[in-house]
Parts: sequence; C-alpha cells; structure tokens
Amino acid sequence: MLPGGKKGMKDLMKQAQKMQQELLKAQEELANRVVEGTSGGGMVKIQMNGKNQVISLKIDPEVVDPDDVEMLEDLIIAAFNEAREKIEKTSEDEFSKFAGGMKIPGLF
Repeated sequence: MLPGGKKGMKDLMKQAQKMQQELLKAQEELANRVVEGTSGGGMVKIQMNGKNQVISLKIDPEVVDPDDVEMLEDLIIAAFNEAREKIEKTSEDEFSKFAGGMKIPGLF
C-alpha cells in the first residue's frame, strides 16, 4: 500500500482525475486552435485547425498560370505541409507538459 494508506490512495486518485480533466481541456483547446501555412511569399495560404482539417484556402490570382499548374500545386502542398507541421509542433509542446517531457509512443 502507498505511504499514507487509504488517504494517500485518495489523494493520488484526485491528482489523476485533475490531470485527466486538464488533459481533456488541452485537447479541446488544441482542436479549436487555427494555424496558417503559407508559401510563395504569402500567395498561397492554408488555415488548418487542431484536428488537421483544412478550414480555409486562399490563392492569389497572380499565381494562377494555366501554363504552369505544377507550380501552383507545389505551392499548395508547401503551404499545407507548413500548417500541418505547426499543428504537430503545437500539439507536442502542449502535451509534453502532461508527460513531463517524456515521449510516449502513440500518445501524441
């Protein structure tokens, strides 16, 4: 049994419940967070939420060239990847607080 007997176990359970509530709140906040990825000097902008869903795509008409569709495709991919990396970094930063800096495979 833990030091402190039943009281120690109750305190430990309270701490675990509090940590779980904080973790759930952090997950909800992250899901609602919006980041932006850009490319082409801001000519392509993608906004993504914490659920990795694209919520906005803006393309400057100047970058639309029917003779060079490949460049536009590359700019969209670059903006998307930047936004996704920002969400990943934000998620890792947020949840490392709960893991005490430990990397827990499959958790984040």
